[in-house]
Amino acid sequence: MSSEKRVISPESARMVELGHPWIIADAYTKKWPAGKAGDLLELTDPKGNFLATALSDPEERVVARIISRRKTKLDLNWIETRLQRAFTLRQEFIDQQETDAYRLVNAEGDGLPGLTIDRYGEYLLLQLFGNCWQPHLPLVTTALQKLLTPIGIYEKARPKQTRELEAVSENKNYGRLIVGAPAPARLQVRENGLNFLVSLEKGLNTGLFPDQRNSRRYLLQRVAGKRFLNLFSYTGAFSVAAAAAGAKLVTSVDASLTYMEWARENFGVNRLNPKRHEFIVGEALATLAGLARKGSRYDIVLMDPPSFSTTAKSRFTTLGGTADLVAAASQLLDDGGLLICSSNHQKVDVADYLKELRRGALQAGCTLQVIALTGQPEDFPYPVTFPEGRYLKYAVCVKTTD
Repeated sequence: MSSEKRVISPESARMVELGHPWIIADAYTKKWPAGKAGDLLELTDPKGNFLATALSDPEERVVARIISRRKTKLDLNWIETRLQRAFTLRQEFIDQQETDAYRLVNAEGDGLPGLTIDRYGEYLLLQLFGNCWQPHLPLVTTALQKLLTPIGIYEKARPKQTRELEAVSENKNYGRLIVGAPAPARLQVRENGLNFLVSLEKGLNTGLFPDQRNSRRYLLQRVAGKRFLNLFSYTGAFSVAAAAAGAKLVTSVDASLTYMEWARENFGVNRLNPKRHEFIVGEALATLAGLARKGSRYDIVLMDPPSFSTTAKSRFTTLGGTADLVAAASQLLDDGGLLICSSNHQKVDVADYLKELRRGALQAGCTLQVIALTGQPEDFPYPVTFPEGRYLKYAVCVKTTD
């Protein structure tokens, strides 16, 4: 594939020189000749100096994604080299006996911007952020078959209106098989030695977030004999980890009946009796108020809400909503209890997130001591030149009162 030259603004050129992998639409890009998603571009500054090779995505806010700082030919050999480098990195820290669900390629973090590839057992799941990789999918799948020989390869769409669709996406098919044999409707995979059921077709997500693998391992080491409350429990991955580690009581709370039943199935595939624990379908704040009225107490409370969600009765956003959750959840903890707060909101940085936790603590009249502050695991790398790549914030806090 031949490349076409495109001039970018001085501001964009400066960002490229600083290592950022995106070109955002502006007055310069609006003057570009008409092109198609996936076109190979040679980016130059206004003086004509070559800067980088990029993939075009003219209908998106990110109109070009940089794949190399050199003049590059995007062919099978180039893709194989990038993929092999990403695979080799994972071999150093993923225990294949305990975990077969993890990220193989993390888009910008592995030099393939806009493309993620996750492994789920013997299957692979591709997600395309934008349309620039769509014309190159045959090359990508050919390279994956050669390097890994998966049973099947799926693609899962990432619709633009993800936020609006979040509450109604549970049973809609967003995934499609593009190569190989189909996976079971509920595919069993392993993480940290535990079993989980995932769906490569239904829903915006698969039912398991691999970026929380290390966070669940952290919980496994601290929850034995404790009472654990899991807010926004989704399909119960944290709840399974807590129960398997010997928690005295696990209470899972989610607004979705579908996900709650999925959580019970996850307990079952780990030979954990769900009847020994609690499953509550309801809004988080309303449930917290109800638990407080009953006098329920917990040793560990975890809240891992979506960055934005709308249900029939409420709307949640990270900025503004987190403080109220922190205040309400803190009421169920004794002194010395752990409040674990997590957010995957890319546009909220660590400093702003900690301000939300501070507001919640002040509202509750308590102090939160941060004893651990982590992000995504090793299979979700990001360039130091790409702050957007560090999105996950996981804060473990000890509650104290004067």
